[in-house]
Amino acid sequence: MTAAMRHRGPDEEGFLFGEPRAPGLALGMRRLSIIDLAGGHQPIWNETKDVAVVFNGELYGYRELRDRLILCGHRFTTQSDTEILVHAWEEWGEDALNELRGMFAFALLDLRERYATAPILFLARDPLGIKPLYYTQTPDAFAFASEVRALLASGAAPKSLSRDALTSYLLFGSVSEPVTLVEGVFSLPPGHRMLVHVPERRRVPRARQWWDPMLSPAARETRKPRDLLSAAKKLRPMLEDAVKTQLIADVPVGLFLSSGLDSGAIAALAAKAQAGIQSFTLTFPGTPFNEAEAARVIAKRCGTKHTEVPLAGGAIVERIDEALAAVDQPTMDAVNTCFVSWAARKVGLKVALSGLGGDELFGGYPTFADTPRVSRLMRTAWFVPAVIRRLTKPLVAALAGKRGSPDARGKVAAAWLSPDVLPHPYFFTRALFPPGRLEQIIEPRFRPSTIGPDGVTLEPTWLGWLQRAADDARKLEPVGEVSWLEMRSYLASTLLRDTDSVSMAQSLEVRVPLLDTPLVEFVSALRDVARRRPGTHKALLVETIRDLLPPEVLAQEKCTFTLPWESWLRGPLRKRLETSFATPAPALKPVLRHAGVQRVWSEFLANKTSWSRPWSLYVLNEWCRRHFAA
Repeated sequence: MTAAMRHRGPDEEGFLFGEPRAPGLALGMRRLSIIDLAGGHQPIWNETKDVAVVFNGELYGYRELRDRLILCGHRFTTQSDTEILVHAWEEWGEDALNELRGMFAFALLDLRERYATAPILFLARDPLGIKPLYYTQTPDAFAFASEVRALLASGAAPKSLSRDALTSYLLFGSVSEPVTLVEGVFSLPPGHRMLVHVPERRRVPRARQWWDPMLSPAARETRKPRDLLSAAKKLRPMLEDAVKTQLIADVPVGLFLSSGLDSGAIAALAAKAQAGIQSFTLTFPGTPFNEAEAARVIAKRCGTKHTEVPLAGGAIVERIDEALAAVDQPTMDAVNTCFVSWAARKVGLKVALSGLGGDELFGGYPTFADTPRVSRLMRTAWFVPAVIRRLTKPLVAALAGKRGSPDARGKVAAAWLSPDVLPHPYFFTRALFPPGRLEQIIEPRFRPSTIGPDGVTLEPTWLGWLQRAADDARKLEPVGEVSWLEMRSYLASTLLRDTDSVSMAQSLEVRVPLLDTPLVEFVSALRDVARRRPGTHKALLVETIRDLLPPEVLAQEKCTFTLPWESWLRGPLRKRLETSFATPAPALKPVLRHAGVQRVWSEFLANKTSWSRPWSLYVLNEWCRRHFAA
C-alpha cells in the first residue's frame, strides 16, 4: 500500500505493526518532509508509548498550540507539527479537533485501557477536505489510505465498478463525496471523524460530522459586520495571518501566480510577509491562453522573485498519459493542475501556495447568477403538468439559448422537465450530462442514503451527501447558499481532490490560504449585504486588498485557467479518443451505451457540445482500463 503511493512521500517511510496490545493492526506511511526534517519521523508516540499517530498534511499555528500543551504538562521530543496530535488527544480527546487549524487526515491509535476497553483507531479529516482519506470494510478487515489506488493495491478492495458512483461522475465530471468509482470504497467526508475498534472487525465504523460552520464562533457572534467596508476591515488581518502561517516550512515555499485576483491576492500578502518569495507562472507562448504578461505585472507590483515556465502544446500532448496516471480518481478537470504542479517542481519548489477557494468563498463563478434563474424556473415547473412541460421544452431551451451554449440550454431544459431529480437548482448548473441526456449513456442510479435510528448514515451515497448539503444551504441567504454548495460539492469533489492527487504525484505540497478555517467561518457567517456590491466581481475580496494590486487586476472578471482542449481534441488527440471509444474498458462495456458515447463525439465534432463531454468519457475509460484490469 505504501509503495503504491510512494510519490506522496519519497523522503521516508514508517510502519507500526506487531503491537501485542493491538493484534492484527498495521499502519504505514510515506513522508514528504516539510517541518522538522530530521526529527519528524512517523509514527510518532506520546511519552508513555500508548498513543501513536500517522498524519498527512500540515497544522498551521502549531507552535502556539505546542506552547499551550507544554503548559498543560506535556513533553515534546520533536519540533514536528505531527507530535501535536498525540498530546492534543491526551489532553482533549475528540475535542482536540476543534483546536486544530490546517489541512489534515490522520489516524491515531490509542492503546490506553482508561479510554476504552479495547484499542481504538481514530480517523479524522479537515473541515474542507483539503487532504483525502479513503476506507473500505470487508468481512475480514478494515483498511484506509490517502489514495484509492493504495486500497486497490492492498487487495482489500475488489476491483469492481460502482454503478452508483458512475452516475455521479457522468453527472458532474467527477465522483461526488463520499463514494468512489470502486464499489465498497468510500471517502471519509470533509469535516468528519470515525472511531474504529481494532479487534472488532465485524463492527462497521460510521462517519460522524465534527465541523459545522453554522455552529462556529463566527456564526454565533452577535455583532457581525453589517456592510462591505466593515467586513473587509475585519477580513484583512485574517487573510494576512492565513498567508503568514502557511509560509512556515523548513523547505522552500513559493506560489502559483496567474493573472487572476485570487492568486494575485496571495502573492501580494505573501510578499508583505516574506521578502523575495518565489512566484511562478506556467506560460503558453503564442497562444490566447498565455497569462504571462498579466502575471508579470502582478509579480512586479508585489516584488516577488518571478519565474515563467513555458510549455509548448506538443509537450503537453506527449505527456497526457503521465498526467492521467497521476489522477487517483477519474476527473475531467485535473490535467491543468498536473502541469502547473510539474512546473512548480521544475523551479525547485516543494511547497506552493494556491489561490484555490476564492471563487467559492467570494462568489466568483457564474453559478452565483445562474442558480437563482434556474431556481425561479423550477418553481414554475412545479405548477405545470409534466405533459405540458414536455411540450414546452423547446421553447424553454430556446429562451435559455439566448444566454448560453447548447450545453447550457440542455441543463435548463433538464431542470424544467425533471425539477425533482436533483436536490437543489445549483446542481443543474454544475451538470456535465444533465438528467435526460444522462440516460442516453448509462442507466443512472439515484439512491438516497440509508439512515439509522440514531440519525447516523448507514449506507452513504452521493445523492445523500448532496441532499445534506442542500438542506444546510437553504438555511442561508442566496450568496451564502451557493457558496456552501460550491464548497461541499465542486470544491471538495473536484478541485481539492484533483489538486491533492496530481500535486502529490509530483511530490509537491499545495497549501490554500483562502480556505483557512477561521477565514471560511468568518465569511460564511456574513450576511449577503456584507459580501457583495452590485457591479463588482468578488466585491469583498476586492475591497479587502484594494491597496495591494493594480486597478486593472481588481476590476477584471473571472478568467478560467484552461488548456486549448477544443483544438487538441480535433487535432493531435483525435485518433487517441476515437480508438478509446471504439474499445471500451471491460468494466465499462456492460454499462455504457455505445450509441450514446458515439453521439457525444459526433456532436463535439459538429460544434454542438463542448470538449468537456467527450474528454470526460475518455478519462473515465482510460482510468477504468488502468485500475480495473485483471
